[in-house]
Amino acid sequence: MTLREAKVGQTVRVAKLEGTGAVKRRIMDMGITKGESIYVRKVAPLGDPIEITIRGYELSIRKEDGSMIQVEPA
Repeated sequence: MTLREAKVGQTVRVAKLEGTGAVKRRIMDMGITKGESIYVRKVAPLGDPIEITIRGYELSIRKEDGSMIQVEPA
């Protein structure tokens, strides 16, 4: 399952980051790394962006980036 498919109110754990180069580095720079727990706070009405809580702060990411983050139930 990807972060894009996670439901609002669900807590998931990062299993794998897909993508290459600058895109993967940008995701990792935001604090999204393997093993981290992510709480899905909100999803915009059209599905983009997704608001999450990770490492104690709120972050909004595009659903395109969310599709590169493989997650598993926490």
